[in-house]
Amino acid sequence: MTFKIITLGCKVNTYESEIMQEKLLAAGFQETKDKSDIVIVNTCSVTNMADAKSRKLIRSARRENPDCILVACGCMCQNHQEELNDLGIDVLIGTKDKSKVVELIEDYRNNNQKYSYFDNGKIREFEDMQVCKFTTHTRAFLKIQDGCNNYCSYCIIPYLRGNLRSKDINVAYNEVLDLVRNGHKEIVLTGIHTGSYGIGTDYDLVDLIKKISTISGLERIRISSIEITELNDKFMEELKVNSKICNHLHIPLQAGSDRILKLMNRKYDKAYFKEIVNKIRAIRPDISLSTDVIVGFPSETEEEFLEGCDFCREINFSKIHVFPYSRREGTKACEIPNHLDNEIKKERARRLIKVSEELESKYNARFIGQVVNVLIEEVTKDFSVGHTSNYLRVYIMDQLNNNEDYEVQIEGEFNGGLSGIVKK
Repeated sequence: MTFKIITLGCKVNTYESEIMQEKLLAAGFQETKDKSDIVIVNTCSVTNMADAKSRKLIRSARRENPDCILVACGCMCQNHQEELNDLGIDVLIGTKDKSKVVELIEDYRNNNQKYSYFDNGKIREFEDMQVCKFTTHTRAFLKIQDGCNNYCSYCIIPYLRGNLRSKDINVAYNEVLDLVRNGHKEIVLTGIHTGSYGIGTDYDLVDLIKKISTISGLERIRISSIEITELNDKFMEELKVNSKICNHLHIPLQAGSDRILKLMNRKYDKAYFKEIVNKIRAIRPDISLSTDVIVGFPSETEEEFLEGCDFCREINFSKIHVFPYSRREGTKACEIPNHLDNEIKKERARRLIKVSEELESKYNARFIGQVVNVLIEEVTKDFSVGHTSNYLRVYIMDQLNNNEDYEVQIEGEFNGGLSGIVKK
């Protein structure tokens, strides 16, 4: 039987889809991009748009594959578990049991009975999953953590993913060992709240980084996202001495106004954020710092929006991922008065995206004329493209070897990134 997996959302979802793919292939199923016997939609619920897109893809999967076994899983399913009966789903699960996809499909084939299960408990065990080789990316994602206890007022994810829990440090080490043995030179540590790794144990994220850094052949360790409050002295000391940690950190800001940060239930103010950023740049002056910002949060004024734009310029981010506020039923932000009109949110998003483009171009321009190390991730007949440690996207007009490192001299800006030539 053939299968295909459609994945929305974050790096955790990408990792979990890779698990499902690996298990299905090991069980003798064949992957296809065409009409398929089994279609799995791994959904996202971070915004209303993600919900709508998830539903649309489930419907189109059923329409285009009328006789398939249709599996739907993930955060949107967990969030709207009572509202999916009309979508023609055969196997319906939430954020748990994706690793059991083969058994669930086989049960359905044998019994021809629809299956639906959700773990709605707040306290859950870490669902151990292990990938041997990533097929969708040159860099490999490693899910080390699940759940979140932050309860930011705008976010539904803690209610869908449950409590903080972590992969055992030795299990994580062995998984990285396998991934490196199978050719991966860069590992991306990811989770729902990655920086909380190890809470409740006698190890933490820095201990994991130190441990996997000893693996020969592992060249880069990238952290998918980390909160400013988790960049403590222990992390800073490791950042000083460990060259395998990528020269790029993604640190969500979410708002550049102290009043809005407080309404969001974020655990810092602007002064603290700037203080930590200054410490990071004292260690690595050329580091790339990207961020997330939500615009149009309930009651946000024009002045507070502009204050946020100015703060982003002051911090001098290399890139801003901009999100118009999305109302999530069941969150505290829903109860805040003065929700803004969608057009205001969209217009503010467009303006902040322009700020991001200016900052990104300014950061990229610093490297024109420099020689940088590029790990090739994609090769076409016209060019090769890859990323540097500080996440510069670099195009080389030559056919190079995928998953190989090259010293590249940067010549200029190109296609939203940079172009360069291999240093002979």
